[in-house]
Amino acid sequence: MYKSSLLFISVTLLSLNVFASAQVTDSIAPETTTSYKPKQSIVGNDYMVVAANPEAVQAGYEVLKNGGNAADALVAVQTVLGLVEPQSSGLGGGAFLLYYDAKNKKVTTFDGRETAPLAVKPELFQDKNGKPLKFYDAVVGGRSVGTPGTVKLLATMHHKYGSKAWAELFEPAQKLALKGFSVSPRLASAIANDKQRLARYPQTKAYFFTDKGEPLTAGSVLKNKPYAQSLAAIAKDGEAAFYQGKLAQDIVKKVNGITDNPGVLAMQDFATYKIIERSAICAPYHQYKVCGMGPPSSGALTIGQILGIAEYFDLKKMGADSPEAWQIIGDASRLAFADRGRYMADADFVPMPEGLLDPSYLAERGKLIQPGKALAAVSSGNPRWDGAIALADDQSLELPSTTHIVIADKEGNIISMTSTVENGFGSRVMSNGFLLNNELTDFSFASHENGYPIANRVEPGKRPRSSMSPTIVMHDGQPYMAIGSPGGSRIIGYVASTLIAHLDWGMDIQQAIDLPHMINRFGTYDLEEGTDAIKFKAPLEAMGYKVNIADMNSGIHAILFTEGKLIGGADPRREGIALGD
Repeated sequence: MYKSSLLFISVTLLSLNVFASAQVTDSIAPETTTSYKPKQSIVGNDYMVVAANPEAVQAGYEVLKNGGNAADALVAVQTVLGLVEPQSSGLGGGAFLLYYDAKNKKVTTFDGRETAPLAVKPELFQDKNGKPLKFYDAVVGGRSVGTPGTVKLLATMHHKYGSKAWAELFEPAQKLALKGFSVSPRLASAIANDKQRLARYPQTKAYFFTDKGEPLTAGSVLKNKPYAQSLAAIAKDGEAAFYQGKLAQDIVKKVNGITDNPGVLAMQDFATYKIIERSAICAPYHQYKVCGMGPPSSGALTIGQILGIAEYFDLKKMGADSPEAWQIIGDASRLAFADRGRYMADADFVPMPEGLLDPSYLAERGKLIQPGKALAAVSSGNPRWDGAIALADDQSLELPSTTHIVIADKEGNIISMTSTVENGFGSRVMSNGFLLNNELTDFSFASHENGYPIANRVEPGKRPRSSMSPTIVMHDGQPYMAIGSPGGSRIIGYVASTLIAHLDWGMDIQQAIDLPHMINRFGTYDLEEGTDAIKFKAPLEAMGYKVNIADMNSGIHAILFTEGKLIGGADPRREGIALGD
């Protein structure tokens, strides 16, 4: 009877591929690139920080220079980023973190992802007729706000690994908030492009607009006393100030009190929130191990699948200028994204196949690729799964306002963390000087399709699936590279192609980061506008692809560990820098 049931489920899974709804693409315009500034890699001997804003990098650098370690520097970097880059991350958001413990020679991961309120219902993002809401109708307001995880993650890392006094690590951000910082061109552009939504709530409007109601421009000096006061409270009383005290109470009151789009956060959600330490997901690639976050992140599994499928082809021999190489990478990505859409979600709530990274399964998927000819159609596969259940394809959007931090200290400890409030400026709701996330919109708005449940549906206490891909590459048991990027579901392609550029095509780390983007997630091949990627348009179309020329604003940051040196690279598409000694 048991074998018959499994056979039925297997057949059901196969048939679902025929009628399941197509994977929803990112139809919302991403943050645009405000400038492209060529950058040189930075070489250090002892420690290094790479992050998205020079003020934040300087804060972390000073901590390391004064004897702090990676966990200490992280607090300074993230709290400054929350001030100067509020559209991307902050106290009101969440993060995924990889940590290499030099003493124990071990990579582990920490899940600081936001959680759905315990009072949430499956119909959260559906109208009265059960139809999914339009994206921004769901995002703006309290409905989309999940329980923030960033503060708890910083505290957890400091408790476990920090060496400096907790309170002093908040001083750079506190001083900058009170003194004021210069609004960067990137932040000014983001405000201007989102001015209608940012003006919806008075507190948010008052912060991001002038007294005359105009969006702040680049060079404006922006002060944030409420943020400094929030930092002071956390510095004094630790994470309890955020999860048990007035800060939590104010967030709950603000989220639930929004009249046009209220949420359902409660103090119980803050009281029960936990950081989860999970084993890293590591996938082999050539002589390396590419390690990252497991579910609820889809990053490591999907990158592992892309690399594992591509490895069956000689990408090194083809080279970066080969349209056929990019066709193989593109179709490997499409196959991986099909599995991602069907199977990947918070594994604490949804069972997942065990065999997504099995070499035999990836070889089977690779056989579907015909060099020189685009796959006409792509569907999820049938990996080994002892407890198989029938699922429908995901229908969620994931937007690209996020940030990535890489830190290495003189003891050899490494942090690779991707942090976010999800969509640019999150829910557009401010509380005590910081923006609240809209992370719940990373769940599928629909809970079922054709009677079958969607793995990434919203459920009480569940963590929404993410594409954030903080990564540490190991070689012969030693760290070789730490890398990651913002960019919504394109993060996966950004990281995978950068790895291929370096590991297969021999580019140095800065060249690999600079490489024009070419990404295929759901069938259409996206080529980065204004770059040499456009020359691939005709060859890819000849292979059968629909091609889209688009702005692709990654923020790839990486540190390479080689020959006793640290080599840091920052993405020229954003304002980040690397700094080290």
